[in-house]
Amino acid sequence: MAGAAVTEFEASGEAGWEAGTEISAASTARGTTVRYMPGGEPVRVGRPLVIAIDGPSGSGKSSVSKEVARRLRLAYLDTGAMYRAVTWDCLDRELDLGDSALVEASARALDLELSTSAELEYVAVRGNDVTAAIREPHISASVSAVATNLGVRDELIRRQRALIAAHGRRMVVEGRDITTVVARDAEVRLLLTASEEARLRRRGLQLGGTQSAEELVQQVVERDARDSTVASFTQAADGVYTVDSSDLDFEETVSAVLDVVQAAVGRPAGA
Repeated sequence: MAGAAVTEFEASGEAGWEAGTEISAASTARGTTVRYMPGGEPVRVGRPLVIAIDGPSGSGKSSVSKEVARRLRLAYLDTGAMYRAVTWDCLDRELDLGDSALVEASARALDLELSTSAELEYVAVRGNDVTAAIREPHISASVSAVATNLGVRDELIRRQRALIAAHGRRMVVEGRDITTVVARDAEVRLLLTASEEARLRRRGLQLGGTQSAEELVQQVVERDARDSTVASFTQAADGVYTVDSSDLDFEETVSAVLDVVQAAVGRPAGA
């Protein structure tokens, strides 16, 4: 089976299930339910394969992680989207992001749906499709206030681990503290990095040239500096592979990551 899409979220963890459901609501812990989607044959049949990928802003970790998940027939989790969803929820309800307890409570009660398929990008909060909205510049400018809230991190890490378990530990998970906190026992742990120049250029292209040089620095360099106070994603921890994509194109970067998977699991990637 390939990735899975989250089809329903309820704070109680109770949900209705269609015929053929493969995972029970209880297996995902409070707050998240999933239903597998059809796909091709997976890698390492019957065995776990969690690929944990950390990296700074603009390193290409999201696009590369998605492609690796596609090729290896694994589920995919963008943990950054979860922090952005909390941020959107707080701003939409006009909550003070400086009120740590209030923001933490919002995260713990968050009514969230998100796709865990590399083929589908979808995020909804309280039934509202916020897939595009959470990528808006004002969310990017505010998300660090949420991501550095330790209570929020505790709640989202709990949900992330529940999702990994619900997918039979067969998932590519990308973010900022995946290799050291969320999935430190992953079969493959990787830091994807790039030079500051390359990261600023890529983020500018991603945003279609709509941001000034100063705004890009705020979104990439300054945000990384803030987030690094609570998560380690600039240097590889012991046992974590490093791929520097500064001088690599997209396909070369994907190939480099697949080579790391091969080295880590001891068999050809995709076999």
